[in-house]
Amino acid sequence: MAKTKTAFFCQNCGTQYAKWVGQCSACKQWNTVVEEVVQKEEKTNWKSSSQASKRVSKPLLVNEISIEKEVRLNTFDLEFNRVLGGGLVPGALVLLGGEPGVGKSTLLLQIALKLPYKTLYVSGEESQKQIKMRADRIHPNSQTCFILTETKTQNIFKQIEATEPDIVVIDSIQTLHSDYIESAAGSISQIRECTAELIKFAKETNTPVILIGHITKDGSIAGPKILEHMVDTVLQFEGDRNYVYRILRSLKNRFGSTAELGIYEMQGSGLREVNNPSEVLISKNDDGLSGTAIASTVEGMRPLLIEIQALVSTAVYGTPQRSTTGYNAKRLNMLLAVLEKRAGFKLGAKDVFLNITGGISVDDPAIDLAVVAAILSSNEDIPIDKGICFAAEVGLAGEIRPVQRVEQRILEAEKLGYTTIIISKNNKIGLKSTKIKILLASKIEEVAANLFG
Repeated sequence: MAKTKTAFFCQNCGTQYAKWVGQCSACKQWNTVVEEVVQKEEKTNWKSSSQASKRVSKPLLVNEISIEKEVRLNTFDLEFNRVLGGGLVPGALVLLGGEPGVGKSTLLLQIALKLPYKTLYVSGEESQKQIKMRADRIHPNSQTCFILTETKTQNIFKQIEATEPDIVVIDSIQTLHSDYIESAAGSISQIRECTAELIKFAKETNTPVILIGHITKDGSIAGPKILEHMVDTVLQFEGDRNYVYRILRSLKNRFGSTAELGIYEMQGSGLREVNNPSEVLISKNDDGLSGTAIASTVEGMRPLLIEIQALVSTAVYGTPQRSTTGYNAKRLNMLLAVLEKRAGFKLGAKDVFLNITGGISVDDPAIDLAVVAAILSSNEDIPIDKGICFAAEVGLAGEIRPVQRVEQRILEAEKLGYTTIIISKNNKIGLKSTKIKILLASKIEEVAANLFG
């Protein structure tokens, strides 16, 4: 019998050490290094050695490599397809992370039940009866989805060989364990080994595999950072359990853009795709309220209109408060400094609170002008006309700067019934005829005079 070998791993970043150390030299975290058993049994492949692939690759000139059009598997979920870049790529490994209870299992089970392909849904967290109860609520009478409750990878691969699925879903990677590693399920060694086995299976059989991953208290995916490097795509499922809307975004994608965004609404029968998120992100309040402005932004290829709310009040305590939700706090401080220095608005002794409605986080600089307009509206206590929206960046000199893809933003605002959009005068517009009125501005003072007289 082979001698048991151990090594020391950092639980935060996965760095390996020959002996225990108090502080990880890679990530500088204290008391994260633990001892794990790393002795493996002899193995050759995820299949038996007789079935192992014998093909050896050889180097080719770039000009000699032939490429074919990439064929993707349609998941029959428009939002999921959009975030993936058009569908599942054969042989891809997709990792989906999110808070407990946000709906990760519901989303993937819902997709698995709707697919016309043979799908194997492997759960290490719930029994088959529990999954059946949820499946009856979401999409009953599926004829292509097989449910397996198993945590040992060797047994999972035996069932995969027997059923030969087109897509495999693993819920979750932290519950799996391999006989080749003697540490507990969820440890760094087990996560790395199980993921490696699944990658080898996916690449050799051209079968896409979707993994669900737990996240830590600081929001990063649990396990070693190498897990995110190993997989092809990393998706993040966000949303507060107290709200019905969920946001799916891509953090890494080898086969598409990481700028795309998918929005779902949580219902009793599962997650409903929201194909027009602008209607979700803008409140239906007809009363003229100060401190509210509409911004036209772009996430990936999709234009969105979002509502920005600001509250400006006199600071009761010595130091004014600056609080943001869904917006970069440092950028807010910069815009307030621009308003103070360049435009003459005295906001240094006032509390400023900023919120982007709908639970969405936006880092598009094109919403700067809407943020400024919302702050000035609250400061003056004068509501902005509900037919006006904004799409421009604000520079440090107080100038209104142009933004990319402004025509898409204008057309989206026109489609949703807005009558006026304020943009930079330096934007080049090729639109011939539009119903929406386009106002061009060069400085913040011009916008303030136009809005508040």
